[in-house]
Amino acid sequence: MSLEDLHLTLRNLVPEDYAQLKTLMDRVYMDIGGAWPEPTIARLIQEFPDGQLVIEDDGRLVGVALTVQANYDEFSNPHRYEDLIGKREIIRNDPKGDAMYGLDVLIDPAYRGYRLGRRLYEARKELCRSLNLRAILAGGRIPNYHQYSDELNPAEYLDKVSRKEIYDPILSFQLANDFQVKRLLRKYLPEDEKSQGYATLLEWNNILYEPAERLLETRKTQVRVGAVQWQMREFSSVEAVLQQIEYYVDAMSDYQSDFAVFPELFNTPLMGLQDRAAQQDQIAAIRFVAGFTERFKAEMSRMAVSYNINIIGGSMIEEGEDGRLYNVSYLCHRDGTLERQAKLHITPQERRDWVIEGGNELQVFDTDAGRIGILICYDVEFPELSRLLADQDMDILFVPFWTDTKNSYLRVRHCSQARAIENECYVVLCGSVGNVPSIENLDIQYAQSSVFSPSDFAFPHDAVLAETTPNTEMIMFSDLDLTRLTIVRNEGSVTNLKDRRKDLFDLRLRDWSWKSGSRQED
Repeated sequence: MSLEDLHLTLRNLVPEDYAQLKTLMDRVYMDIGGAWPEPTIARLIQEFPDGQLVIEDDGRLVGVALTVQANYDEFSNPHRYEDLIGKREIIRNDPKGDAMYGLDVLIDPAYRGYRLGRRLYEARKELCRSLNLRAILAGGRIPNYHQYSDELNPAEYLDKVSRKEIYDPILSFQLANDFQVKRLLRKYLPEDEKSQGYATLLEWNNILYEPAERLLETRKTQVRVGAVQWQMREFSSVEAVLQQIEYYVDAMSDYQSDFAVFPELFNTPLMGLQDRAAQQDQIAAIRFVAGFTERFKAEMSRMAVSYNINIIGGSMIEEGEDGRLYNVSYLCHRDGTLERQAKLHITPQERRDWVIEGGNELQVFDTDAGRIGILICYDVEFPELSRLLADQDMDILFVPFWTDTKNSYLRVRHCSQARAIENECYVVLCGSVGNVPSIENLDIQYAQSSVFSPSDFAFPHDAVLAETTPNTEMIMFSDLDLTRLTIVRNEGSVTNLKDRRKDLFDLRLRDWSWKSGSRQED
């Protein structure tokens, strides 16, 4: 048969197909009793019509997949085939079941080699996702086991099949279609002499499954991010800076953004409110700017609520209770709560000129638009930090930055893009631009704000979702699909997070809470 002669159609099984179905089942299952009676098939179609799939070629039935709904907790544990079959060969379908149970997949022997079984399995998976069911379960025969039973026990046989040292027409096919062997079933189908009554309990997990109680929650999967490539300029007052911030927050809210992002140290032009002589004392100048931080926090938190948008407040200088200075990013939730992430790694310039110190805490923040992390500029050049955040299921990493030259910017950019790939997350890079020679320490700025994605088929070919014009004040928008992250982490071309050799290495964050007195002793 040539490919040109094929005219394949995927559709649902209907009662009128029974004559062809019986012929096909009798051919394929001649060793275990052949076809089910017509009333059994009719009942199956009536109770779960979407689950009965066929492939036909010019009206000829050449492939079939039969499925029921089942209770996951019951059938993910040891059971027998007879547990699915009631009296008079009525298959037990549970319309309230939270899983699908694959009864049969059979292909006309004349059509093998065309990967029709894979088509049926992919259709089953799509149905499982569309019905928001937890998993697909199946009891899989191991028909070649009788050839090896004298030398291998069933567990050894399964191991060799999984290593591709032995080929089994059913188990090898199931493994190739992303099913995992959950356990060995004994006396599953006693009349199956080739399998000697054994079977595998196979499972394919629906990674997009949401339990019913969570479906009642408002959980966004489509997230819009707005970022301001901020122009550093002289301001005549604190009110002028806040007015500029509110202008951008208002604009991003009008575009229904879930996040408004500002750059690192974007309010440092407030140094210009001092005379030029006072700015010569750099430590005094940066402490002067720190004096406005509480007001900025309060005003930006108000904006987050008023404009219904989460604000990543770039970063600002914070003076701690001990008088030490920290570079801190504030997350202003649109419900009015406020959280902070200090910069952990301090650049030589920050230490030398401003005596900035690094923080000691790293965390993932839960928001109404995903789990996020914040790494300020230099921090993103240390891959351990983003990996620790990824271990806490971070979806989006925000990187407010401030770089003076292009080579400095490229360090931050390339490291950010690497973090997106290796941690299978989105990374939003937001910087400031403009030259302000009239203000000490603000003479040069270079930025091209960007949004990076993992590098796989579901994302742009260069893994860049959006980017600004370099060195130009503007707003950048990008829509982020969190569902794509779930899929790429589990079913991507490569799965960086899943494939880590944790048997060889691990990574953990030390507990430094004793330094701030927040750790509770037993």
